[in-house]
Order: sequence, then C-alpha cells, then structure tokens
Amino acid sequence: MVLTDVRLYREGLAKILAAETCIELVGSGPPNHETIAWVVSAQPDVVLLEAAVACSSSIVHDLARLSPNTKIVAYGVQDEEQQALRCAEAGVAAFVMGEATGQELAGAILGLSQGEFRCPPRTAAMLLQRVSALAQGVREDHRHERLTPRERRIVALIGEGLSNKEIARRLGISLATVKNHVHSILEKLHVLRRGQAAAQFRRTQLLDNPA
Repeated sequence: MVLTDVRLYREGLAKILAAETCIELVGSGPPNHETIAWVVSAQPDVVLLEAAVACSSSIVHDLARLSPNTKIVAYGVQDEEQQALRCAEAGVAAFVMGEATGQELAGAILGLSQGEFRCPPRTAAMLLQRVSALAQGVREDHRHERLTPRERRIVALIGEGLSNKEIARRLGISLATVKNHVHSILEKLHVLRRGQAAAQFRRTQLLDNPA
C-alpha cells in the first residue's frame, strides 16, 4: 500500500513495485482518514509512507494501534539527523533515503518479511547512539533510588544551599556523620561534587513528580 498526497509519486512507485514479482501492490491513496480506514480493513503487510508525513503526523501511531501487523516504510528521508530520528521514534519499520533506487526500496520491503530492519549504515549508527543516550538517561534517573531516606533528606538540604555544618545542626547529628552521608551520596550518584548531586537529585524528583 502506497500513501502519498502526490498522484505522480503513487503512479511512479506503483510502476517500480510492479516490476518486483515478490511484491503485490494492493492499493494507493492520500494519507487521509478514508485511506487509513481502508488500510485497517485490508491489513496489508507493508505501507509506504512519505517520511515528511511519517514524522510529522499521527498516522504512524494510528496505524500501529489499528493495524498492528502492518509494517511502515518511510521513503524519501532527506535529513538523517532529524527526520530519520523522528520517523524511528514514531515507529516506522524501515527507512529509504531520498536518493535511494527502486531496487533499494524493494529490498527494504522484502527485508521486512524476513524480520530485517533496512537503513543506511550512517543512520543505523545514529540510531544506536540515540538508544545508548536514552539508556544512559534511564540509568541516571534511577540512581537516586539507591539513596536511603536520610541521604535523600541530606541531598535535598544540599540543594537548598546548606553547608555540612548547617545540615548537621538542622538534623541534630554530628558533622562527621553528615560527611559520611555526603560521601555515600556522591558514590551512589556517580558524581564528584555536592552541587552535582543536588542537581541530579532535583532533576529526578521533577521527573518523578511533574507539575
């Protein structure tokens, strides 16, 4: 199934795919509600969708919800840094760059039937970097869970600008005990300074309790 507002694109892609004996084009149309309803009814294996539409509308999310077995190929990707990333976050199953050939487009479609994710090496590297960054963020967001209730209280007071001596007086404990707690906090949060610990704790608290 080919979805695009431009009739010339629909006809051109139909001719390209018709040359592939392993691919059957079941229909084409503009990316509107009527066409989406048809896709949900027909349940095609693959939908070709312009990258600009895939990363800037709710169509991908709608198809994932209403036709979960249908894979989406975003074609005509022009910007690997932004457009490809937004398409991936939207949930497309494969990318075809703007300068790709008809053979590469067909290869991406056929690859999906074998469980393959087709995209240029540079795009794959960028997506892996994105996954790594997200994973690092998740790990950082959960570090504060290792803190004891007392350590949470102390790091919160650090965030209020209190010194170790002031924290000791506020909590009625010795300065040495406060220093031990601060040392433990720095180790658990993987930071070197009190201010860094307070900033990280404040950030995770905001994530846990958004306004």
